[in-house]
Formats: sequence, structure tokens, C-alpha cells
Amino acid sequence: MKGMLILASASPRRHELLLGAGIEHTVQPSHVPEDRLPNEGPVAFVHRIAEVKARAAARGPEDLVLAADTVVVVDDEVLGKPINAADATRMLKLLSGREHLVYTGICLVSNSKVIVDVAATTVRFVKLTDQEMASYVQSGEPFDKAGAYAIQGLASKFVSSINGCYFNVVGLPVSLVYSYLK
Repeated sequence: MKGMLILASASPRRHELLLGAGIEHTVQPSHVPEDRLPNEGPVAFVHRIAEVKARAAARGPEDLVLAADTVVVVDDEVLGKPINAADATRMLKLLSGREHLVYTGICLVSNSKVIVDVAATTVRFVKLTDQEMASYVQSGEPFDKAGAYAIQGLASKFVSSINGCYFNVVGLPVSLVYSYLK
């Protein structure tokens, strides 16, 4: 690739994941509304938002733009980022003692091609006490995270198992992205 890879994301986690994998890039967040359409399923939603973010980023003629969007799904309910402490607690109660899915849609856009794909990972949480949830919410960590938790942070102690890509749960399925960059 002659141009540069542009990460169209404000997420420090996505930036760090690409750096950790040795994938050179520059960061240029694209700020677009992330509202679900009526009756839009979670996979269609993350596909659409990732593509909208990628297309919204400015790029040169030889540049490649990467964008992503992540959601947590439990009982067919899509959990985005919590709006306040009560919402974060509600989400943690839904996740407590059970499995949920994490979907990340990715989109790569160049002048000649658009690639959209999704990764899915199943995560199981231990049963959480009210005190554990309150303490975690009080830490502030849940507030800019889909599903109100960060698997790589304080919530790591709540995760009893995962099936799928760990980095997908962090916010970017690095191996999937790399497979397209090759």
C-alpha cells in the first residue's frame, strides 16, 4: 500500500491494538451519529455504522480508511455505552452470571474497494453482587464502553470465559483486520 492507513476512530483502545500489532496508521476520528434504525439487528447495525464512519473520514487517493463499531448483545438487546450510572448498573445486571455476544463491525474503504465484515465473540460473566456492580460503576470505567465494561480493565475479574477473538471484545478484531490488510 502506497498511501497510509487511517483509523477513523477516537477510541484509544483501537489505536493501541493496532500499535501493539505493529500496524502503522494515523488516527483521524470521524464523528457520526451512532443511532440504531428501527428493527435493525446488531450485525446490520455495526456493519452500517462502521461503513458510515469509514466513508466520513477524509483520505488521499491512495489511502485506506479503517473504521469499527462494537456492541454487546444479551437477550436480543443491544447494549451500547451507558448514559449514566443507573444505566451501567442495569447493563451489568443483565450480563451477570450469563453469556452475551460482542459484535464488532469493521469497514475498510479505499478509492477502489469497500470491505465490510463482522467478528462475534461469546463472553460469560460470573454472577456479580450488588456491591461488585456498585464498586465497578463507581470506578468510572464503564462509561465509554459498550455493554458498560472493559474486558482488559477492572472487569477482567468478572469474565469466566470467552469463545472467539479477545481483541474483538476490547474493540477491534485485529486478526480479521490484518487478514484484509494482507
